[in-house]
Amino acid sequence: MHVLVATDGTLDITTVSDFATALAGPDGRVTVLTVVEVPRAFLQDMRTQWGVAAGSGVLADDEYVETPAVPQPPSRSWPGDDALINRYLDDKREMYTDPLVRALTEKGVAAEGLVVESENVAKTILDQIDALEADVVVIGSHGQGLFQGLIGSTGTKIVRRSSKPVLLIRTATG
Repeated sequence: MHVLVATDGTLDITTVSDFATALAGPDGRVTVLTVVEVPRAFLQDMRTQWGVAAGSGVLADDEYVETPAVPQPPSRSWPGDDALINRYLDDKREMYTDPLVRALTEKGVAAEGLVVESENVAKTILDQIDALEADVVVIGSHGQGLFQGLIGSTGTKIVRRSSKPVLLIRTATG
C-alpha cells in the first residue's frame, strides 16, 4: 500500500510514523509531502541583499515584484531565482519531511520526502494523490473549530475532495 502523508511540519512524528507504518504494511511505502507556497517577496529581499535589480529573474515574478524602467544585469555572484527557490524548497524538505522519513525508515518502511511549490496547497495535494497513485492519505488537522471548517482548511478540502481514504490526525494547537 502506498501512503501519502501531507504535512506542514506540525504532525507528531511518533504518532504519524506509527499510523503510516501500520497502513503501509510490510511491503508498502510512504511518501511524505510538503507543499510550500514560495513567497515571491522572498526573491525581492534576496535581490536586495545581493544587490540585484528586480525583474532580472523569472518573468513570472513581474506581477509580484516591481520591474525597473531600465533592467540591470544581475550581479555576477547572484545565483539566480531558480537556484534560490530550489535551495528554499530543499530547506523545507529537510525541516518538514526528513524527520518523518527518518522515523519511518527506522521502522523498516520504504519512505521518501517530496516538496512541491504551489499557490494552492489543497489542489496540489489532491493532484499528488493521483500522480503518486497513493492508496490512502494522512493529513493533520489543527482543530481550529467551526469557523475554520466553514471557510475551508486544507484538511477539510482534502477530506471532501479526495478520491482516496483520508486519515485526519489532530495536531497540537499553539
